[in-house]
Amino acid sequence: MSRALGLSVRAKLTLSYAGFLMLAGVLLLGVVWAFLLRYVPNHPMIGPGPMIPNRGDLVRAFAPKVSLMLLFLLAFGLLGGWVLAGRMLAPLARITTATRKAAVGSLSHRIDLEGRNDEFRELADSFDAMLARLEAHVAEQQRFAANASHELRTPLAITQTLLDVARNDPDHDTTELVDRLHYVNTRAIDLTEALLLLSRADRRSFTREPVDLSLLAEEATETLLPLAERRGVTIETAGDASPTIGSYALLLQMTTNLVHNAIVHNLPDGGAVWVGTAADASGVLLIVENTGGRLAPELVSTLAEPFQRGTQRTHTGHAGVGLGLAIVRSIAEAHDGTLALAARPEGGLRVTVRLPAVPRT
Repeated sequence: MSRALGLSVRAKLTLSYAGFLMLAGVLLLGVVWAFLLRYVPNHPMIGPGPMIPNRGDLVRAFAPKVSLMLLFLLAFGLLGGWVLAGRMLAPLARITTATRKAAVGSLSHRIDLEGRNDEFRELADSFDAMLARLEAHVAEQQRFAANASHELRTPLAITQTLLDVARNDPDHDTTELVDRLHYVNTRAIDLTEALLLLSRADRRSFTREPVDLSLLAEEATETLLPLAERRGVTIETAGDASPTIGSYALLLQMTTNLVHNAIVHNLPDGGAVWVGTAADASGVLLIVENTGGRLAPELVSTLAEPFQRGTQRTHTGHAGVGLGLAIVRSIAEAHDGTLALAARPEGGLRVTVRLPAVPRT
């Protein structure tokens, strides 16, 4: 968008300072002039003493001094205004430099404006915080893209290998080949659907309606009960009604992911999962706990990142594409909520999702 050139902010402030100083000087001189006129007659007074000057004499004596004084005020106002404006706008120049660097992709630069809190300091601190969030978001997106590319390439490479083996060995058992291709294709479809769900949650393109988290917990538990029985895991569900506002499908997917992860990442035998809901003045809670091995705090902090599977990124024997908790976090944030992960002292994980409660009418 092309715009006509205009005066800089510094020039405008300089002219404003000089104009205000000139106006103040004119008003002051006007007051002095009016004060003097009260004691000077219109015509000269002739008497035995010295002759008293009239107003004409006062004008001839006062006008040159006033002109010189106004010229001095103009020069002083322009010079002083230019210096003061430069000092006042110095932080803005640093902010502009940082903005230009960010515009060309340099998100690591920070303004780090020193001094006391004022409007410029607040603007600089807000801009630094925005750059930090953008840098973290870009880095996360880059890691996500690299991991997604790797995950999508793996089933394609396996499929290519299986097809090459079948083509070079026509007598190979086709039943085993079809079964393995079906398994690989199913995982690729699951990964694609998970990526689409994650993208939908990030865009917040969904209809909001009243949803009760306690009912979602019961539904997810009933759906995954056969999986829990096959793995020897017991599930306990308890809690009060926890109404919130959001997408029923997305919140159900979030709850299902949490219960599924709790079942899969558990003890080999005799594990347990506890699913609970609660409501308080600040919002509603969905809490999912499970038994399992002890988890280091540095590992727990990375579990919600895409394609993180416990202690490793590689595939294990259980179903999953490494996006379970990443999807949970995206869905929670899309509903203005939060996700908190904590290692249980006795082993396993405690996951807490906090969502806004239904506003009371």
